[in-house]
Amino acid sequence: MKNNIFLVFNLDEMNLAIGSVFVAFLLMSFIVISFFYFSRKKIIQKEIEKKNLEINHQKELLRSVILTQEEERKRIAQDLHDDISSKLNVVSLNTHLLNTPNLSEEELLGITNNITDLTQKALESSRRIAHDLLPPVLEKFGLHAGIEELVAEFNTSKSVHVIYKNELRFNINEIDKQLHIFRILQELLNNSIRHGKASEISIEFKTINGKETCVYIDNGIGFDLKSEDCKKGLGMKNIESRINFLNGTFSIESNKNKGVQINFTF
Repeated sequence: MKNNIFLVFNLDEMNLAIGSVFVAFLLMSFIVISFFYFSRKKIIQKEIEKKNLEINHQKELLRSVILTQEEERKRIAQDLHDDISSKLNVVSLNTHLLNTPNLSEEELLGITNNITDLTQKALESSRRIAHDLLPPVLEKFGLHAGIEELVAEFNTSKSVHVIYKNELRFNINEIDKQLHIFRILQELLNNSIRHGKASEISIEFKTINGKETCVYIDNGIGFDLKSEDCKKGLGMKNIESRINFLNGTFSIESNKNKGVQINFTF
């Protein structure tokens, strides 16, 4: 009888132990599953946040391109209206004056000289506007010749000395891509002089780690890379959007009063 009772107690204890192990196993399984679930959820959430940041960044770049294009259109429209249209209006008025009866030889000469002078100025203005849209030397002779002309124009100011070196061979058929590189350099040069107060600038094209790279350096006042104003500036956004179009990358090194170095690939 005692043995039977002892056996029943042992079975109960065994069942209780098995039940405890089973409950512990379920609890452990729940903890492990919960851990993986919440970890996976956290990873997915971070991925979503990263994608949202990338999308917002792309939106900002697109917005900067649109704003830049609109500003360019406004400037061209203003140049056409204020410069060329005004001159042509005066030419038209002078042309009507030629129909005035009894004009003296001196008056006739004065009117025709005025028409010739204004027409010449209107032609010069139209050439300047066309040059701003697409420099003829860039279209005819390629990026290398376009940069040489750009550098020569800045060097004539005597306020800055620009050095240009090129070890690459540009494809003259890729005019769209080359125009983006040309505009990037225009923006960088203007920023160095207008904001950076630079007196010396170096532009060098070469191959670095198998990639075609432009190394741009100035000796200006530099800027704080942590500054939000610098990061959000329309000029820098415009440069970044053009580099993205070229499927390139860029890096900036700068400190206060230590100039700027910008490397970009294309």
